[in-house]
Amino acid sequence: MANGQWYPPEWPDRIRALAAGTLVPATPRRAATVMLLRDAEGVEVHMLRRRTSMAFAAGAYAYPGGGVDPRDDDRQVRWAGPSREEWAARLGVPDKDAQAVVCAAVRETFEEAGVLLAGPTPDTVVDDTTGADWVADREALIDRDLSFAEFLDRRGLVLRSDLLGAWARWITPEFEPRRYDTWFFVAALPTGQRTSDDSSEADRTVWIRPERAAAEYDQGELSMMPPTIATLRTLAAYDSVDGALAGSAERDLTPVLAQARLEEGELVLSWPGHDEFTKHIPTTGGSGTAGTAEKTGAEKTAAGNGTAEKTAAGNGTAEKTGAGNGTAEKTGGPR
Repeated sequence: MANGQWYPPEWPDRIRALAAGTLVPATPRRAATVMLLRDAEGVEVHMLRRRTSMAFAAGAYAYPGGGVDPRDDDRQVRWAGPSREEWAARLGVPDKDAQAVVCAAVRETFEEAGVLLAGPTPDTVVDDTTGADWVADREALIDRDLSFAEFLDRRGLVLRSDLLGAWARWITPEFEPRRYDTWFFVAALPTGQRTSDDSSEADRTVWIRPERAAAEYDQGELSMMPPTIATLRTLAAYDSVDGALAGSAERDLTPVLAQARLEEGELVLSWPGHDEFTKHIPTTGGSGTAGTAEKTGAEKTAAGNGTAEKTAAGNGTAEKTGAGNGTAEKTGGPR
């Protein structure tokens, strides 16, 4: 039984072109995504199912997130928590880029989930973002009619960078036409706030335990990109939100970038440190799909019928909390 790894049919030909030197890699855009967490008989994470009309990872489950807006670092915002210099050291970026990445994480979470990690003072957070005026501001941010700095300034809000914990960094493979250098963060759902179900990028939203989502991915019931399932598996080790936030300080942020190499007459696609995503691709032939012409690392090494034993995951579907009706598409990183 195939799992839910997102693997577009055009990848084999693009990987061959990259290996042959006929494909020039695009420069990755900076991006950020946030794993919103809450305590509910264990940790639950907020996930979105990307609309099937989207150009990138259509139908895949992901977290709120997206590309940096150039205006995210065009002026300093009111800021609480670790300094920009401390964030720069943690994220491995120049000082001038740290605000842009953190702002993108907070802005995208508000745009896509309606959750705002900011407050009127350095030690408070907004407790309700559901009014019509908040909705209007979200739409203005999504449409880029309003910059995040302008939004915070007009509302008199302080960005709470201390509510974020850096978790991982993944870079879209070089053979992808749309590439992102994405920082993954964790954050607790603020008291009083609730996630919105009207994201323009999603047709479904869920709160789900990481281990359950991973089990449904393993059964082929949920589609996810490698960064999403990889971060889910690491979240499953924590039994509380506080534990996950504390654990973020020790997370390795070395960028994960897929590699393609020629080995014994075939191309091997791998993500360093994540063997489960390895694909073996013939050096010649047309495009294939996962589970047909291309073989996974597990299929190359495992005996038996190549399927994993099914783990309990309820009825195989995540609890639905709503679906949006928007149609506008934004760019977003690997989530």
